Parts: sequence; C-alpha cells; structure tokens
Amino acid sequence: MKLSIIVPVYNMAAEGKLEYCIKSLFAQTFRDLEIIAVDDASTDNSLEVLHELAKQNNRLKVIASPVNHHQGGARNLGIRAAQGEFIGMMDSDDWAAPDMFEKLLAKAEETGADVVGCDYNMVYTHTMECGKVFTMNTAEQTGILTEEKKKLLVLKPGSMVVKIYRREIITDNELWFPEDIFYEDNCMSPLWLLHCTHFERVNEPLYYYYQHEASTVHRISLQRSHDRMTAMDLLIEKSKAYGLFETYKKELEFKYAELYLVNTLFGHLAGKGEKKFQLAKELVRGMKKQFPAFMENQYYQEKINPEEQKLIRLLMKSRLGFFAYYYALQYYRGLRKKLKK
Repeated sequence: MKLSIIVPVYNMAAEGKLEYCIKSLFAQTFRDLEIIAVDDASTDNSLEVLHELAKQNNRLKVIASPVNHHQGGARNLGIRAAQGEFIGMMDSDDWAAPDMFEKLLAKAEETGADVVGCDYNMVYTHTMECGKVFTMNTAEQTGILTEEKKKLLVLKPGSMVVKIYRREIITDNELWFPEDIFYEDNCMSPLWLLHCTHFERVNEPLYYYYQHEASTVHRISLQRSHDRMTAMDLLIEKSKAYGLFETYKKELEFKYAELYLVNTLFGHLAGKGEKKFQLAKELVRGMKKQFPAFMENQYYQEKINPEEQKLIRLLMKSRLGFFAYYYALQYYRGLRKKLKK
C-alpha cells in the first residue's frame, strides 16, 4: 500500500464536519490508500458517524481509543496501525482537494523525496472554492536536505497536515508524538524534518483549513498555554536525545523563543486567559533556564517585530513594568479607535 492517511477525531460530528472531512478522502483520485480514523474517546456521536462511513467505503479503518490522549496519542495509534509507504495526516474538521494526495505522491515518485508538502487555504464554509492562501514552505527549503536547508526548515517547518512523510523514517527513529497535551506538532514537526533527507513541495493550496468557533486556535486557556510550553521543552529535550541540538542550536533557540515565549504570551494576553501574571512569571523563568541569552539570537532580532521585542525586554526586567505598560498601551489604542469613529 502506498499511503496511509491518519485522522484523529474528537467530538467533530456536529454540523457534518467529520463527514465532510472523511468524504473528501473517499473522493481522492489516488486510490491506493487507507484512511485510519482514530476516535480519541469522543463524548459525542463521532464514533458512530465513523462506523457508518466505514460501511460506505472499506478503505476507512476505525480505531476507538478507550482513553482521551489528545491528537498526539490518536496520531500515534494511527501510525502504529498504518501499512502505507507514506503517511499523511488530516485534522477531522478540515478536508483535501480531490487530487491532493495524487499530486503529493507523484512529486515523491518523480524526485525520490521522503517528504512532500503543499500550501493550504483558509475557508469558513464547507466548500471546494479556494479561500485565503497560506504558503507553508519555500523553494529554498526543497531538494536534498543539506545542513543549511534543514536550518531553514527548523525556522519555518510549515504545517504537518499539508505533508506526506515516508513512514519508516517515523517508525525506525521512534518519532512518536507527545501525548496528553495540545500543540504536539510544535514539538515534532521540526524533528520529523530533521530526520528526512529530501524535501519537495507542490506549489498549490490543496489542503482546506476550516475556521469555526470550535477550532483549537480559538481556544486560549491557561492549560493550552502550559501545553505549548511543555511541547517546546520536549522539543529541546528530544533534539538533545537525537544528537541534533548542537548543530541546530541557534535555530532551535529561536523556535523556542518564538513559540514558548512570544506566541504563548501574546496569545494568552489577547484571549480571556486566566492567571496572566502567574503565566508571565513562568515564561520568564523558563526562558532564563533554557536560553538566557535568547534576545541576542540573530533570528530573534530579525524575525520578531520590534514592538514585541520591546515588550519582551520589559517583561524580562520587570513583570509589573511590563503589565503596566502593556495595558496602558491597550487602553490608548482602544481610545484612539473610539475617537476615530
């Protein structure tokens, strides 16, 4: 078998989301594939929906996890059950263009690549019309993966769900996802790519990323913030275990600062997250422990916008000063908006 597509499922039956996702895989023009849907102990009728869909198409295999281990646990179960030469992944509320996997596999066959990706488009309704396009990777990252190309992939790995990977790279190197946390892909995406030897891309938005109120990106909580921090600590721990840390130290330092600190901090502040002052304390402590000189990192200075850098410098010196300045800035901006109306 050429391809296994793994779909972790948790409470996605409502509004036909799960059915639309799975049926987009039934409609793939590439036929030598299996679809492995792993129900992660859903509390709605997602498992029943999957069993009904499996009656319609014998390429759908359903695995029911008795315990919820989040996407990482569900993906691990799917990978262990997979028989395909390549593995693809899809979130259970998203879908694929009919020729997505045919084009990715054709590129792999043509070039000998062990990982092939594409772009995605963001949509707000169930449609096959293209929405806003997001470029996941660049031409400079493709080809035989030299050390320099791998550094570029650590800096910008792109989404895992828009790629197919040669299965034996994951299984032979035991590149299993962290379980029981969100943002497991933040940890594993760079590590999977660092174990690959040849990356190619199809310059088309073949994956449909569905935005709705239940989307993970819309839920900002203290637990999810902690999960992202845990995922990034695991990235550093695993990169050391695999002997990758020293070679890619500056790139991993930047990725850690970007996701552990910058994205977590400002994402939590922008939402209705609780215990913001306590979280800020933990973020400062974590950065000082892992990468005390991260603000001197060249990538950080180039890629993090100057205003965020200014705020981070203030935070690292004084949490009280940071919050006083941050909320004064928010108040001022809000006031300006009102005056413009």
